[in-house]
Amino acid sequence: MTGNGAGSNGKLMDLLDEPVPGVGTYEDFNTIDWVREKSKDRDRHREITSKSEQSTWALLHSISDAFSGWLLMLLIGLLSGALAGCIDISAHWLTDLKEGVCLSGFWFNHEHCCWGSNQTTFQERDKCPQWQSWAELLGGSSEGAAAYIVNYLMFMLCALLFSFLAVILVRAFAPYACGSGIPEIKTILSGFIIRGYLGKWTLIIKTITLVLAVSSGLSLGKEGPLVHVACCCANILCHLFTKYRQNEAKRREVLSAAAAVGVSVAFGAPIGGVLFSLEEVSYYFPLKTLWRSFFAALVAAFTLRSINPFGNSRLVLFYVEFHTPWHMVELVPFTLLGIFGGLWGALFIRANIAWCRRRKTTRLGHYPVLEVLVVTGITALLSFPNSYTRMSGSELISELFNDCSLLDSSQLCDYNSSENSNTLPDRPAGPGVYTALWQLALALFFKMLVTVVTFGMKVPSGLFIPSMAVGAIVGRLLGVAMEQMALNHHDWLIVKGWCSSGADCITPGLYAMVGAAACLGGVTRMTISLVVIMFELTGGLEYIVPLMAAIMTSKWVADALGREGIYEAHIRLNGYPFLETKEEYGHKTLAQDVMRPRQSDPLLVVLTQEGMSVGEIEGVIADTDYSGFPVVVSQESQRLVGFVLRRDLVISLDNARKRQDGVVSASLVFFLEHAPPQPFSGPPVVKLRGILDLSPFTVTDHTPMAIAVDIFRKLGLRQCLVTHNGPMLSHRSLQPLASMSVDVGT
Repeated sequence: MTGNGAGSNGKLMDLLDEPVPGVGTYEDFNTIDWVREKSKDRDRHREITSKSEQSTWALLHSISDAFSGWLLMLLIGLLSGALAGCIDISAHWLTDLKEGVCLSGFWFNHEHCCWGSNQTTFQERDKCPQWQSWAELLGGSSEGAAAYIVNYLMFMLCALLFSFLAVILVRAFAPYACGSGIPEIKTILSGFIIRGYLGKWTLIIKTITLVLAVSSGLSLGKEGPLVHVACCCANILCHLFTKYRQNEAKRREVLSAAAAVGVSVAFGAPIGGVLFSLEEVSYYFPLKTLWRSFFAALVAAFTLRSINPFGNSRLVLFYVEFHTPWHMVELVPFTLLGIFGGLWGALFIRANIAWCRRRKTTRLGHYPVLEVLVVTGITALLSFPNSYTRMSGSELISELFNDCSLLDSSQLCDYNSSENSNTLPDRPAGPGVYTALWQLALALFFKMLVTVVTFGMKVPSGLFIPSMAVGAIVGRLLGVAMEQMALNHHDWLIVKGWCSSGADCITPGLYAMVGAAACLGGVTRMTISLVVIMFELTGGLEYIVPLMAAIMTSKWVADALGREGIYEAHIRLNGYPFLETKEEYGHKTLAQDVMRPRQSDPLLVVLTQEGMSVGEIEGVIADTDYSGFPVVVSQESQRLVGFVLRRDLVISLDNARKRQDGVVSASLVFFLEHAPPQPFSGPPVVKLRGILDLSPFTVTDHTPMAIAVDIFRKLGLRQCLVTHNGPMLSHRSLQPLASMSVDVGT
């Protein structure tokens, strides 16, 4: 700003040098300018480096600034690991609470309650006098129809209570705490701003309601929401450090690392978490973020291991180790599992998006509480009679991954063996196995149907566990079939070459693991990160090839039926501005074909570098809704000088009226380095050179749109200006491009 008369110029220049509150920030539901944010960070770093040579205090400040990123990663890992441990312990306890109570301490879950008992046997290690079902507590008996009905009713009542509390808390305190959170986090990491989505209330409510939702027995998992929880922790802790609090691009580097932390504590897979963040959610992932992501994921995994939520020194409930090698012939059934995973993934995405669209466009969306209660009631009603649907998703996957031993009491391990047989190989399936198979077949159809309507409700809901459960069921069914075929037909040509009579050739649990990976890959389209996650779950390098074969087949089949994964589909459904880096721009158009305004439209609204008054500029702002305005030399020449954002312009003009006496609507506005001399009697002028972007990105009107889209993707631009032989023609913004529409405006 500058005032009337030469005598006031010095004072006014000092006012200009002071930062104006709000300038350089962004409004809610807007996209950040990556180029400007990175430029700000470079200037800040350059200033700190230059000052570090001047004094010891400045040197210490420079060292602390460099170390702050690692300290922040440490805090994120510690907090996320601690919260994940609390969630695991609480969810396990509440899940068991639906079936009974521990008399020696109500805070013990079923397994921990029976650990200290001297009256348990290995075959019935889940039965002990300290743990009593609701029928025993209320009726005194655990047998008979009456006891079954009491347990059934208490199971349903607890499930309804937990889901009701979850949806009510979400609705009342943190609407952003519902769902998985990964689609929104992908959008935020691409530069979009959703205020409150990563706030403290969202963190608190998401943590509490995630426990309730998982414990209610709904077909959902906690793995996706744990990514949201970790990102909330990161966003809150960023406010402790100035360079992350004041720079949106730097904060997104931290959020990318937090996404890796979320997967690390969800699966106990630090390396897989880093690759997940790199492959699936991150938009900008520099090399230093890779190192810091791994450090944070490692700290989180160590923290969770220290808490030991499952009491077995493992980070997940379904950790398993296989010892039987696989054979090349088995790549055929592994590939079949990949085909099923791709088909299921494509079918699930279409069905779930159709249901979610129906929820958004009909009256169903007006009753989220009722919807959650109805789905929970139906789920509990149908799941209780079947032991495989009654147990939690993690327990089901653990049961299906299990490699049977001689002492296993599971129905899936009920094989017939001769009196003299002390080994597992060469045993035909017993009645327990066949009973388990038809129960698993029923569980498969149940899980496939109920997951479609569950994902997307107004409670925290992850998709990893339900998808893995579907694939694990199919894999176990196929594995048992292959096992019995090799047993009963070991003289067949396809079996004889690698499986002799009496040999332990087939591991059904391995098929379950491969099927789980295939279905999860078909739904999410993860590849490398999923292979590494499954490798870290099993600890076996020799099973990487079967996993790779199934996951790649799953992705190819799913991509043939639809290019979008479930998270990209939900981003598109919600209308978030997101430029998908994996898509190709197929239109043969030029910048002049999609720019606004077009040649037949009214002239482009621009500001001139001198001559416009405060009132005229405020009128332009009031009459338009553009996110910014090109600044040109004059209306006649249209030669581009720079670009000014609408928000910065509004804040600066308002600040000039408040802080500088005499600024009125007739005051002239200059975007010049040195304002020309003004008459002594006139009102003071306003100088806004400081908010002008002097290096906006420009393309010519004949630039192919494919190149323009690549520029937006790779540079993270918020807008791009179109010129013709120098003069301005138009400018376009990120949001319409994000939807890949040909109707592009500002």
